[in-house]
Amino acid sequence: MLKFIVGRLRGCGYAFKGAVLLIKTEPSIQVQVGIALLMITLGFYFDITSIEWILQIFAIGLVMSIEGLNTAIEAIADFIHPDFHNKIGLIKDIAAGAVFIAAITAVIIGAIIYVPYFI
Repeated sequence: MLKFIVGRLRGCGYAFKGAVLLIKTEPSIQVQVGIALLMITLGFYFDITSIEWILQIFAIGLVMSIEGLNTAIEAIADFIHPDFHNKIGLIKDIAAGAVFIAAITAVIIGAIIYVPYFI
């Protein structure tokens, strides 16, 4: 049992290291962190409800998680086939499309939350 717990804690350490590496090295995540901080600030300013906080945090986590997966997919694709290849380009486009869908979803959630506060 102790070995299981130690293994899970070690896994959390690797995951935290990966998240820090992602934030430090990926410009798209850095932009998203900035947007997330802005949205969190707006949440405190407008004193949004608990449900609005849940939706906002979910949207932020969704976009940043999918962006992390997109970054990993691109890194693997570049490692496997560094030169241009149509199939690799298609894979990268699909992964970027997933980020786009998550970002549009987050914008819609943000609009639903904040438009009434601005009106």
